[in-house]
Amino acid sequence: MKNTVNSSTPQGVVSLRAEYRQDALGVGVTRPRLSWNVQVDRPGWEQSAYQLTCDRGQGLIEQASRVETGNSTLVAWPFAPLRSRERVSVQLTVWGRDGQPLQTRIPLQVEAGLLDPGDWRARFITSGVDEDPAVEHPAALFRCEFEVKPGLVSARLYSSALGVYEALLNGGPVSDAVLSPGWTSYKHRLRYQVTDVTGMLATGDNLLAARVGEGWFRGRIGFLGGRRNRYGERTAFLGQLELRYADGSIDHVITDPAIGWSCSTGGIRMSSIYDGETYDARLEPQGWTEPGFDARAWSGVREVAWDLQTLTAEEGPAVRRTEVLRPVAISRSPAGKLLVDFGQNLVGWTRIRVSGRAGRTITLRHAEVLEGGELCTRPLRIAKATDTYILRGEGVEVWEPRFTFHGFRYVEVEGWPGELAADDIAGVVVHSDMVRTGWFECSNAEVNRLHENVVWGMRGNFLDIPTDCPQRDERLGWTGDLQVFAPTATYLFDVGGFLSSWLRDLAAEQGEDGMLPILVPDTIRVRPSCAGWGDAAAIVPWVLYERTGDVGVLQRQYASMKGWVEQVLDRVSGSGLWDWGMQLGDWLDPGAPGHEGGRRTNPYVVASAFLVNSLSIVTRVARILGETEDEARYNAAWQRTRDAFRAHYVTSAGRVMSDSQTAYAMALRFGLLDEEQREAAGARLNELVAQEGFRIGTGFLGTPLVCDALVETGHLDTAYRLLLQTEAPSWLYAVRLGATTIWERWDSLLPDGSVNPNEMTSFNHYAFGAIADWLHRCVGGLAPGAPGYRKVIVQPQPGGDLAWARTRHITPYGEAAVRWEIKSGMLRVEAVVPPNTTADVRLPGQPAFTVGAGDHAWEVPYAPASTATPLTVDSNLVDLRADKALWAALAAAIGAVDASATAWLDSPSLAVVKAQTLRDVLGLHSRYRDLVEAVQSVFQKA
Repeated sequence: MKNTVNSSTPQGVVSLRAEYRQDALGVGVTRPRLSWNVQVDRPGWEQSAYQLTCDRGQGLIEQASRVETGNSTLVAWPFAPLRSRERVSVQLTVWGRDGQPLQTRIPLQVEAGLLDPGDWRARFITSGVDEDPAVEHPAALFRCEFEVKPGLVSARLYSSALGVYEALLNGGPVSDAVLSPGWTSYKHRLRYQVTDVTGMLATGDNLLAARVGEGWFRGRIGFLGGRRNRYGERTAFLGQLELRYADGSIDHVITDPAIGWSCSTGGIRMSSIYDGETYDARLEPQGWTEPGFDARAWSGVREVAWDLQTLTAEEGPAVRRTEVLRPVAISRSPAGKLLVDFGQNLVGWTRIRVSGRAGRTITLRHAEVLEGGELCTRPLRIAKATDTYILRGEGVEVWEPRFTFHGFRYVEVEGWPGELAADDIAGVVVHSDMVRTGWFECSNAEVNRLHENVVWGMRGNFLDIPTDCPQRDERLGWTGDLQVFAPTATYLFDVGGFLSSWLRDLAAEQGEDGMLPILVPDTIRVRPSCAGWGDAAAIVPWVLYERTGDVGVLQRQYASMKGWVEQVLDRVSGSGLWDWGMQLGDWLDPGAPGHEGGRRTNPYVVASAFLVNSLSIVTRVARILGETEDEARYNAAWQRTRDAFRAHYVTSAGRVMSDSQTAYAMALRFGLLDEEQREAAGARLNELVAQEGFRIGTGFLGTPLVCDALVETGHLDTAYRLLLQTEAPSWLYAVRLGATTIWERWDSLLPDGSVNPNEMTSFNHYAFGAIADWLHRCVGGLAPGAPGYRKVIVQPQPGGDLAWARTRHITPYGEAAVRWEIKSGMLRVEAVVPPNTTADVRLPGQPAFTVGAGDHAWEVPYAPASTATPLTVDSNLVDLRADKALWAALAAAIGAVDASATAWLDSPSLAVVKAQTLRDVLGLHSRYRDLVEAVQSVFQKA
C-alpha cells in the first residue's frame, strides 16, 4: 500500500463561536458555550491546552485558567455570567502538543439579549380598531416618531410579534430577515430578535415602524382545511429600542399605547401562508415609514395581553432570501396561459418588475409541475398559492410579497402589460439561512442530480421549522419525517441551532404523560403516541449529539426522551410488545398502494422495533449523563423488549414477520437478531430486493435503513443496484422524469407524465432523501467515528458503475474530506483529516489503521467484486433487461416466433415474476419450446 501525507494549510485559529452562532449578538444564555476550529500547517496537530480571556470593557479583563484538554467544541463558559445587554470580547489561545501557541486573529464579540422578563418595558400593541377574527385582515402598519440626541454611541432594537413582521427605521428594514419571528410553540416559546441599528439613526427626528401580517399565529394553518386563530385573535407588535449615549444616559422607545403609536393598514390587503398575498400599491401610504408623515387619520393602539416569560432569544439562523433564480423559459400553455419556468422546484416567492396603468391587476399562480402543459394545482389541495399585485401606476414598480411563501417551479402570469421578459420576473429562494457544511459528487450524473435534489428539498423544507412539504395546505413539522432525515440534515448544513430550537418545542408540546404530538409545533392537539414519529424525541437529540458532540442537548432533552419511552412501556401488552393502538407504520410503502400506512409491514412489528431502538438510545444517554439507575432500568427494558421481539416476530432461522424489506432492515439495523439470525436475515433481505427487480420496497421508516442493512450483511452490490435503479419505485426514477427535489411518493409523477391521482402528492418532501446519508458514509466514505467527528471514519466502498466519488463535510473541528478513484486496477483514496482529530482508515483488502490530522493519500490494488455470471436463458429478467442490446435481440427473437409474445413478456401481469428466470417465464407461454430455442440462438451469438 502506498501512502503519502502533505499539508499546506495556513496557520491560525478560526471560527470562534458562541453556542451555534458565529454572530453572537443577542445570545439568550448567561454562560454561552464556546467552540473553535484550528487551521495549522503541521500534520498530526492536536490541541493540548487552551486559555480564554474576556474583555468586559472599561479595562476589566478576566482571564480564565489554562485548561489541559484537547476538547474544542461547546466548552463551558469560564467567566462570570453575562448580564442582560452586556457585550464582551473573547480571545482564545490554544497550544498544540508541540508546545507552540496559536491565537484567534479577531476576538469574538458576544452580547447578551434580554435575559429576564423584567428587562422588557415594551408591551405588545395591536390596532385600536375592532376586528372580526373569523375573516382575513390586511397587514397592520405601526409607527412612532422619536428624537435622537447628540452623542449616540449604540442602539439596539429588541422586537417580536404575534404574527409575522418587518421592522423599519427611517424608511428601511432593520435587517434582511423575513417572516420573523418564525414559528414556534408560541404559548411556550416566542422568539425575539436583536438588531444593531446604530448606523440607521441620525441626530434629530427618527421613525420606528413595523408591518405585521397574520402568519402562522392567526392565519389559517393545518391540513384538511386548517383553521384560523390557532394562537390568538389579534396580531401585535413588540418593540423596544434602546439608545445609549456617550454621557452614559439611555433612552427607550417602546411599544406602549401611552407614548404616541399609531396604526393603520396599507397595500397588503391579505397575506396567508397557504393562499398567498394581495397587494394594492395604490393603498400604500407614501412616506409612512419616514419622520414627518401626517398620521392624524390613523387609529391609536391598544395593548394585547401576552406572557412576556415566553420570550426567548434566537438559537438558529433567521429566514432570509438566499438566492435569486431567473426563468429558463417563458411560454404559452396549450390553453394560451402565460407560463414561467424557473427550472428548479424552489421555495419562496416571485419578484416582479413592471410598469402600467394604475389599477391594473397582475395575478401570479404557483405550482410545482405541469400536467398536459397546464399549471397543475390539484396537489395544492385548497391552498391557493396565488399572489396578486395591483399597480400604483407610477413608473417602474418592483414588488415581491412579504408574508407568504410558496413551493413552485412554474408560475402562471395573468394580466401582464405587454411582453413579459426574463428580466421582469425572478424566483426568490427563501429558507432558514443555514451554513452549508456537506457536499457529495460522483462519476454518475444521475446520482449527482439525486443528491442536488436532496439539498434543494432540505432548503425548501427547513424554513424556520422542518416541514413535510412547502406548497400545499400543510407545511407542518411532522416529527417522523425529521427523524429519518436528521442524519442527512446534520451533514449538509449546520443545523445545530435550528434543531436545538425545534427540540425545545417538541419537549414543550409533550404531554405530562410523555405522549407526543405527531406535529411540532402542534396544530391538531392530538397525541396518538405513534412509533417512528414520537421516536423523534429520542432519535433526533441522539443524532445531533453524534454529529456535533453536544452533550448539552442530551441533558436538556433527557426528560423528554425518558417521557417518551416510559409512556410506550406503559402501553405494551402482556406479550411485552407494542402491539396495539393507532400507528402510521412504514408510511408510503410502495408495495401497499391505497394504504399509506404501509400495511405490507405489520405496523406493530414497526412499533416494537422502534421501541427497542429508542430504549437502546436512552440507555446510552443515561450512561453518558451518569444516570446509573436509569441506565440499569432502561437496559433491562431494552433486553426484555428485544427478547420479546425475537420470540414473537423472528424464527430461529432468521425469518422476520411480514417478510418485507422494511422488516428485515429494521431487525438488522436496530440489533434485534443474534449473529446466526443476522446472516439469514441479510440473505433474505437480499433475496427480497432481487425479487422486486432491485427496486425499492420501503416507505418513510424503512428507506433510511435498507442500504446499510444490505451492506452490513455482505450485499454491497445489491445496495448499489437499488441506488442505481431507474424503474419505479426508485430514487433515480424521479431523476429520469426531471425531478429537481425529492418527491413524497415514489411515483408522484406517473411514467406517462400525469400526476399521481392521490390527493396527497407532493413534489418536495425530503423523507426519501435520507439516502444521502448513505451516499456520504458508504459511497463517499466519510462517517463520524466519535461524537462531533473527533474521530472520523474513512471507508469508501465503491460499487456499481461508479469510477470515482468525493465528499466533504465541515465538522466541528474543521473540514474533513474523502475522494476516491478507480484507475488501472488501483484504488486511490485521498483524505483530509481536520486538526485535533484522528481517522480510522478502512480500505478494501487492507487491515484498518489510524492516522492523524493532515492531507493523506493511499493507493491499493483493487478489483471490483463481481457477482456477474454469463447471461443465459436461466438468468433472471432483471439482469437480462439491464443489458439493453441483448434484451432487444431477445425481444426480436421472441417476436419472430410469436408476435404477441414480446408485449406479453413486458406486460404488468408478469411484474411479480420479473426476478424469475427467463426459462421459467417462457414456460408460462404455450410455445415454450420454440421460444427457448429462439433465445438460445441469441445467447450463442452473444
